[in-house]
This record gives sequence, structure tokens and C-alpha cells, in this order.
Amino acid sequence: MSPPSTLRPGTLSFRAWYSEDHSLIHHRTPALILALSGLMLSACASGSPARPKTGEQVVLDRLAAADDAPYSAAIRAVTQSGTGRRLQLMVGRINLNAPLTGRTTDKTEQYTEDVVITRQKVYRRASGTHGVWQEFPAAAAKGGIPTDRLPQYVRLILGHSGSVHRGSEPVRVSAHLAPKDIESVDRTVGRNLHPASAIDTDVWIDKEGRIVRVRQDIHFASQPDIQNTLTLTDFKSVVPVSAPVAR
Repeated sequence: MSPPSTLRPGTLSFRAWYSEDHSLIHHRTPALILALSGLMLSACASGSPARPKTGEQVVLDRLAAADDAPYSAAIRAVTQSGTGRRLQLMVGRINLNAPLTGRTTDKTEQYTEDVVITRQKVYRRASGTHGVWQEFPAAAAKGGIPTDRLPQYVRLILGHSGSVHRGSEPVRVSAHLAPKDIESVDRTVGRNLHPASAIDTDVWIDKEGRIVRVRQDIHFASQPDIQNTLTLTDFKSVVPVSAPVAR
């Protein structure tokens, strides 16, 4: 016996129901495909490896993450001739991330001096003596390396086609500079280097963003090269420094 031709009010015939449902499925299919495609693309993106950082970005990230609080470091600074003869040795402790202050001992072939560096002045006298300290402007503590502006020095190197060597830690950055380039970081240091024709410089930066070593090969047009090497170690809190008194 065939089914009745009518159904209860509020219901659809099978043909009408199938037609409407099929139409809904037909209209929803493109959206469903797009949604699934989005999920697949998201899964592919999340599973793909991150693009490796360039050497420059690694260095910039370290500088940005470095603690900007003042600190002290043991310093060893050596100046030697192109033939390897040591011209000057400075050892001691200095404060960084702040105006350069500290206490060092400077040695050359002619003398050995105790040195006190304050914000305003530099004080010197022969080691082992108890006489009057000689006073100089604070700029007299600056040589050829901008010791109190090392992060800016690294950025200068990167901005002058600096090469980043990532084979070991700490990371080394190097570039070929002119004295006028260094003036943009520290005018006094740049002027100290004016007799030079060029400076090949290397800076080492550790994972904490601290500069731990600087080397400069300083070239001259009519005299032998000079090499400056600055090494910073034993990082601690700031040490107090005040003007010395004779005793």
C-alpha cells in the first residue's frame, strides 16, 4: 500500500526535505572547504621551522636584552706596536653603563702610575709614592677605544658593513673604520685617532649583551701599526670612586 500523500502539518515531504537539505549542503560546501583549508594552512605554518636570524639580528637582540644598570668590570688594556712590543699595560677595575670611573695601574717602559678616574678629573702619580696627585680633565682617560660607549660602538660597526662571526661564543663583530666614523660615537676618542689612516676593529659580545673584548689594529700612512686590546671580565656591582688624597 502506498503512503499517504500528505504528512502532518509542520513536516516536509521527503522530496522537499531532500531538496532543501541538499541546497543547504551545496551552499555551505565552499565555506566548509575554506575553513578546512585555513585549518590546514595554520597547521602547516605552526609546524614549519622559524626562519633563522641573521648574525646582525642576533647581535642587535643581545644589545637590546642587555641589563642597562651600572656595573663594574676588571679591565686589562694593552697597547703594542706592530712588531708585538708592548707599549702600555693598564689593569684595574672600572664602572660602566655610567660615566667612566675607576682605579687602574698604568705601566710603560718608562713609568708605572696609579690612576684614579672620576667623573670630572683623572688623577695620576707614580706607584709607591705618597706625593701630590697630578690632575687632568676626565677626557684624559680616553684613548682609542670608546670604553664607556661600547654598545654604541658595536652598532657603529654593524652600520659600516660589519661582519658577524657566529662560529663560537662570544660572538665577534668586525669592520673597517676611519677615525671620523668613531667620532660619531665619541668625539674625543675619534680625535685621538686622527693620525691614523684606518682602523680594523673587532668586538666580542656575550650572550648577556656585554662587550667582553675589543681589538683595534690601527694603521698609519707613514709609521708602524699599533694594536689596542681591551678585555673586560669579572662583572660585579659598581665600586665607589672618589678623588684621592695625598698620604
